[in-house]
Amino acid sequence: MAKVLGIIAEYNPFHNGHLYHLNTSREYTNSDYTICVMSGNFTERGDTSIVDKWTKTQMCLLNGIDLVLELPTIYAVSSAENFAYGSVNLLNSLKIVDTISFGSEISDITILDTFADVLLHEPKEYVSLLNHELSKGISFPKARENALLMYLNDIRKYANVLSSPNNILAIEYLKALKKLKSNIAPVNVTRSTVSYNDTGIVNGFASATAIRKMITNRRFLDLRSCLPDSSYKIIANAIQLGSVVPSLASFEKEILYNFRKMTLEEIANLPDVNEGLEHSIKDAANSCNSINEFIAKVKSKRYTVTRIQRIAVYSLLGITKKDMQLSYKTEPYIRVLGFNKKGQELISAISNANPKLNIITSVKKFMDESNNKNQKYLLEKDIFSTNVYTLGYEYESYANLDYTQKLITL
Repeated sequence: MAKVLGIIAEYNPFHNGHLYHLNTSREYTNSDYTICVMSGNFTERGDTSIVDKWTKTQMCLLNGIDLVLELPTIYAVSSAENFAYGSVNLLNSLKIVDTISFGSEISDITILDTFADVLLHEPKEYVSLLNHELSKGISFPKARENALLMYLNDIRKYANVLSSPNNILAIEYLKALKKLKSNIAPVNVTRSTVSYNDTGIVNGFASATAIRKMITNRRFLDLRSCLPDSSYKIIANAIQLGSVVPSLASFEKEILYNFRKMTLEEIANLPDVNEGLEHSIKDAANSCNSINEFIAKVKSKRYTVTRIQRIAVYSLLGITKKDMQLSYKTEPYIRVLGFNKKGQELISAISNANPKLNIITSVKKFMDESNNKNQKYLLEKDIFSTNVYTLGYEYESYANLDYTQKLITL
């Protein structure tokens, strides 16, 4: 029977490290097909995708992915926990995925699994330690790390595990699989050449952070060395077309305008805003003229830069706490961005395995014919996200691309 591999990614952009992970994952799992659940135009750490979701889809297909599905925006711009749960839930709903592969800095998946167990079941002793750490006024990620290390009581074995965003996501993927009681088997590929925020190039490998800086600074020789040839050509073309959106700073005026216009109650209704943070946000928006200045003014020991950036994205895209709650109780829709011939076979297999699943190949048809109000509402967030994103283009900027852009096919 054919084996199907699932991968969750942002591919921001698709680089040599991603190609290594994909090829290694297929080798480990002996898979016949590969499905990628990919975030769209905005990312989990509260930033923009360097190129749009269709451009990323093209890179995926040219480098060996068979079917690309969009992770709904509501999950894509959320915390690691919600990002992971939304992605795993989507893959699980397809009923044809055998394995899910992710990258981390830890070679021993049982270490990650131990963390996932504690976070899923939240033993009383751990919760007590977490509350004690939070009472010190530190950020939630730091408080959680401290509480976990104290609860597990083995600093030598578990130190620094939660210092890597990739490890944190891996733990959340494992936790989501457990929560869903999924039969999908997890596979871990160790990242060993460069870390998440490394700025250099090592043997043709560079972090996505470093690559985005190369794109912004037009360092074409460096780019060519750490991207697959197809990705390099696509990125070079996007630069020429002016359709690269380097960072959240592309929308800093819109974000500050939104915060200045919003009431304190409206700001407090954004996800991740609590404990009176709306007052700091309002004060900073009223006195700052750039997103970096705004973030520097709001961040503190308790509130990380990533959290503030996500809140800024929520304000930009009009995502509220009520929207986030809606996403928790809504079955995921399957939005197809692109496929190759094998991907077309996968779509048929998914339809046969789960006939009730909404597979969207035409946004217009779905919006016209579907009776699922919650799914349509969440899809509207994806549509609006694209409409906002294209405002960051250097030249032409069209709205409603989700209706007019054809599926990417090979």
